Amino acid sequence: MNLDELVSKAEDLFVLPDSVLRLKRCMDDESSSIEDIGEIIAFDPSLAAQLLRVANSALYRFPNRIETITKAIQVVGTRSTYDLALAYGVSQAFSKVDAQIIDLDKFWEHSVSCGLLAKYFADMRNTKEPERFFVAGLLHNIGELVVVSTLPEAAQRCLNFSEQVTPAELQFGVLGYTYSQVSARLIQKWGIPETIATPIANIHNIQDDTSTDNDRILQLSYVLSLDNVNPEIYPSYHNLKPELHEQLSLNKDDLEDALDITNLQCISVISLFNPNAFMLY
Repeated sequence: MNLDELVSKAEDLFVLPDSVLRLKRCMDDESSSIEDIGEIIAFDPSLAAQLLRVANSALYRFPNRIETITKAIQVVGTRSTYDLALAYGVSQAFSKVDAQIIDLDKFWEHSVSCGLLAKYFADMRNTKEPERFFVAGLLHNIGELVVVSTLPEAAQRCLNFSEQVTPAELQFGVLGYTYSQVSARLIQKWGIPETIATPIANIHNIQDDTSTDNDRILQLSYVLSLDNVNPEIYPSYHNLKPELHEQLSLNKDDLEDALDITNLQCISVISLFNPNAFMLY
């Protein structure tokens, strides 16, 4: 099955919640107010509860508890509210994926770790709207869930990566494309902003001279999280190319700090987006 056929099939299998689609239309309307956005979120109790849980989580660490949707939107920001609602909507769209082929806990650990690292580096560099980097990291590998659901035997073969063969190399050898390419194409079909889709599409293009700093943040976060959640396969920094962090003016101490901080956040944040995780809040 080629990439176009796979993405077309995925569009039918995985559908974003209506509240997320309505929220996107509202965000695209310049005349919309915080009250309009809050009304859409409040109409979906599970989304409203999720936004409050995220706003009060380790992802933000606000000093005072946030108890209303309007306050959460004001504190988090309207664009970030959409980004977080989108992340929740995607996790719900894939909530019924069969867990017999892949370790879903490890899948979400890698996804959340990548997202937290990307947001951390975006914050470090004072990049605008750092939540979109979290969402890009969180969604970079949803293509694996698509392949698990449609081509389970191929997904099984793609689990056999090693020190010698990276996951992306193995995926390309088995499928002719990578999971991140599936992810990028599907979220483009869903109308998700290019600021999220493009870095995902470029996540493995480390040697590409046209890569932007936004691309490099996600590339670096992917490599660090890959090694971080697979210590039985990869020693620390095994897949790290020095130019990845040097081009972002980061040193090894910066990377150590990023890993230390995001590892502490990871367990509680996983519970927000892994549909099968034990809820900590």
